[in-house]
Amino acid sequence: MPTIVFLHAHPDDEASQTSGSMARAVAEGSRVVTVFATNGDHGELPAAGLPEGETLVDWRRREALAAADVLGVQRVAWLGYADSGMRGWEQNGADGSFHGADVEEAARRLADILDEEDADVLVGYDSHGGYGHPDHVKVHPVVHRAAELARRRPRLLESTMNRDAVRRMYQAALDAGMGDQAWDPDQPMDDGNPLGTPEAEITWEVDVRDQIPQRRAALEAHRSQASDIEMMLGMPEDVFAAMFGTEHYIEPGAEPGMRPGWPFGD
Repeated sequence: MPTIVFLHAHPDDEASQTSGSMARAVAEGSRVVTVFATNGDHGELPAAGLPEGETLVDWRRREALAAADVLGVQRVAWLGYADSGMRGWEQNGADGSFHGADVEEAARRLADILDEEDADVLVGYDSHGGYGHPDHVKVHPVVHRAAELARRRPRLLESTMNRDAVRRMYQAALDAGMGDQAWDPDQPMDDGNPLGTPEAEITWEVDVRDQIPQRRAALEAHRSQASDIEMMLGMPEDVFAAMFGTEHYIEPGAEPGMRPGWPFGD
């Protein structure tokens, strides 16, 4: 069975984006490794505050390990960069930020992990990081270059969101008298691109409905990031299942057209 390495920008991104595929891959016998580009040091503080002598980085590392435990992930690794914050924040240009990192250097750090694991598959993000966050955008060139640098080139996949499905779910919410009338799923995000990727440009739709309990548990492990996590966990069960029951991936160079399948065991 393959060894699959997922690169995520921050601790908690794995829970919201690829945790279903990670849990399913583990259940099917794969070795799964999560690599975090940043330490998440510009995230939210836990509601009760930090214990004396503990930093937010310490806290978020512990949350990441807890999420890995519920997903069955066998290794958690860190590239060692600082969180760059949202677009336009002064942290974008801070020393040690992932946004400001040299692509070659960051890719070499990731490639070293790929070599240690003899990785078969590498997963990153689409070209605009899903929604334009500077650290998410940076993941894209780093994984592509790391795949080139690795001793044995892995199969490359890019995690994304299905923009057409988001639009359909949003319209259904409006039709049911729910949702924010002012929000437009096609509006430009942080980098000027709309959310996610159109279906026509997506390669794989992955069924992770059986992994819904693990997805919830992984999100729960990152409770300190309350603004997003509480919104997700506060969804009605049927809405949560609709949002998180499938995951989507682009496979560069593959034939066009989205199809259901499992790209991690082929």
